[in-house]
Amino acid sequence: MTQTPACRVGLVGTGFLARTRARCYGQLPGGGAVLKAVTSRDAANAQAFAKQHGVEHVSESFEALIARDDIDLVDLCVPNHLHRPFTEAAAKAGIAVACTKPLTAYVGQDLTEPFDDADVSSVDPRQMARVAIQDASAMVQACRDAKVPLLYGENWIHAPSVRRAEELLRAHKGPILDIRGWECHNGSHSPYSKLWKYTGGGSLVRLAAHPIGAMVYLKEREGLAATGKPIRALSVIADTANPTALLDGPSSVAQGWVDVETWASVSIAFSDGSRGLALGADTMVGGMQSRLVVLTGDGHLECNISPHDALKGFGAEAQTFGDSYVMEKAGTHAGWNTYLPDEDHSSGHTSMCADFVAAVREKREGRSSGDLGLEVTRIVSAAYCSAAEGRRVTLDEVTP
Repeated sequence: MTQTPACRVGLVGTGFLARTRARCYGQLPGGGAVLKAVTSRDAANAQAFAKQHGVEHVSESFEALIARDDIDLVDLCVPNHLHRPFTEAAAKAGIAVACTKPLTAYVGQDLTEPFDDADVSSVDPRQMARVAIQDASAMVQACRDAKVPLLYGENWIHAPSVRRAEELLRAHKGPILDIRGWECHNGSHSPYSKLWKYTGGGSLVRLAAHPIGAMVYLKEREGLAATGKPIRALSVIADTANPTALLDGPSSVAQGWVDVETWASVSIAFSDGSRGLALGADTMVGGMQSRLVVLTGDGHLECNISPHDALKGFGAEAQTFGDSYVMEKAGTHAGWNTYLPDEDHSSGHTSMCADFVAAVREKREGRSSGDLGLEVTRIVSAAYCSAAEGRRVTLDEVTP
C-alpha cells in the first residue's frame, strides 16, 4: 500500500497558539503532518521553538519560509494586522493557508503612520467594519484565485461535543429554535490584548467569536440538509461594556484594559426566524468556561467544551498535585478542579489540525473555511456598530 505523503507545515509565530498547533500536528496518526519550518520575529525564540517541537528548519523571515519548495501549508499564528498580507503572499506562492481567528479585525490598517493607540479605537465603527470585511473578503478571494484552501482556525466546530451534537441534529431533522453559547474567563494578562490596535477589539472579537462561529456553522448545515441552501445570519443587536473597571485593588480578574471591552453580548437573527445569543466576558474566575446550548422543538443539547468532568480532583492545598496542569485559565489547585485529560482533543484543536491536513491533501475546503471566517467577521463588525449605535444592525448595512 502506498503511504500518503505527510503534509509539510510551516508555522509562522512561536507563541501560545503556535505551541498548541505544533502539539496537535505532532499528534496526528501515521505521520500525517511534518513540521518543516518555523519563523518568528525573534530568531532565538524560533530556534528554541524548533528544538522543543522537532521543527526541521528555522526560516529567517516569513518571506523566506514561503519561498521554500517544501511547504504545503502555512499556519498563521500572528497578530491580526498580518493576516491579510501574509495570506495573500502565501496564496500567490501556491501554498494553502490556515489562519487563526479572527480572520480579520480593524487594527488601524487604513491609518497613516505615525498614529497613537487612541487614534485606532476612535475610528467610526462603520469604517472599522468596512476595512475588516474588505480584508476578510480579499483573503478569501486570494486563496480562491490561487486554488488553495483558506482554513479558518475555529476549533469549536471540531470539538467532540459539538461534532456529536451536529450528528444528533442531523438525525433529529427538526429546526434549531434557539442556540446560545459563551466563552468566559478571567482575562488575558498580555498588555497587547488590552489595546484595540493589537487585537481589533476586546471580549467580543477574542471570546464571543467562538460561539458565533459555531452557531453560524450549525445553522448553515441545518439549512443545507433541509433545503440545499444555508440559513444565514441577517442582523444583530449587541451590547459591550467594561465592568472590570469597577475593580479597585488586587483581583484574580485581569485589569488595566485600555480601550477594549471586557464584556459583550450579541443576539443574532437568522433568516429562518431562529435566534442565537453569544456572550464573551473577561469576568469569570475558576478557569475558562466554553459552552454551547442548542434547543429544538423536542431536543436540548449542551456542549461542555471546557470544563468537562471526565476527571475531577480535590486538592486540600495549592501544591497537593504539584505544578500539574489543570486547564486553561485555572487559578489554583486548591479545592475541586477539572483536570482535563487531553485539552487539545476536547477543545477541538487536534481534530481541526487533522482536517486542515486532510483539506490540503484532498484539495478541498475545510470544515472551518475562510467563508466561515468571513461570515464571523461580518457579524462581529455589525455587532460593534450595533453596540455603538444602540440599535439592531443588518449585516448588509456594514458589508461593502
